[in-house]
Amino acid sequence: MLEIIKQPWPWYVAGPLIGLTVPALLILGNKSFGISSSLRHACAACLPAGIPFFKYEWKKETWNLVFVLGIFLGGAIAAHLLTNPASIKVNENLVKELAVYGITDFSSMVPTDIVSWENLFTASGLIMMVGGGFLVGFGARYAGGCTSGHAIMGLSTLQWPSLVATICFMIGGFVMANWILPIILSL
Repeated sequence: MLEIIKQPWPWYVAGPLIGLTVPALLILGNKSFGISSSLRHACAACLPAGIPFFKYEWKKETWNLVFVLGIFLGGAIAAHLLTNPASIKVNENLVKELAVYGITDFSSMVPTDIVSWENLFTASGLIMMVGGGFLVGFGARYAGGCTSGHAIMGLSTLQWPSLVATICFMIGGFVMANWILPIILSL
């Protein structure tokens, strides 16, 4: 059984399991799925400094904080107990393309040539980690939610703004991966 959990799950198993969170949350308490709102709840709980944005009844959303804690703990357990020792399979064309930018180590889930403490304080590291983090946070706030909230919950409940946001997320990801990232990696 443990070997089955260690293997990547096919889309036709993982997708419906993720998709079933929407009706489960709606049936169990009329709750909406999303991760970015949990940061607001955490700030409202920890920093009640009189900021109007954080003045609301955050205790009603404690379930969301528990959900995010579960994601963190699940990730930690998976990283330490369920890692698959097999090497990561990367398409040969992508390996050749990334080698041009000096990315050759595919021994973990993230390319350590980019995501490491040594690379954090380089020009490309600062742009990707700090700049990217800011843009993700700003974008989630500006769009009224994150990709999981809009693409999973919003589309499932047929919300027009979620369709627009999801299309914009996809276009932004395409532009970043194909046009902007190569420029950053060449710095």
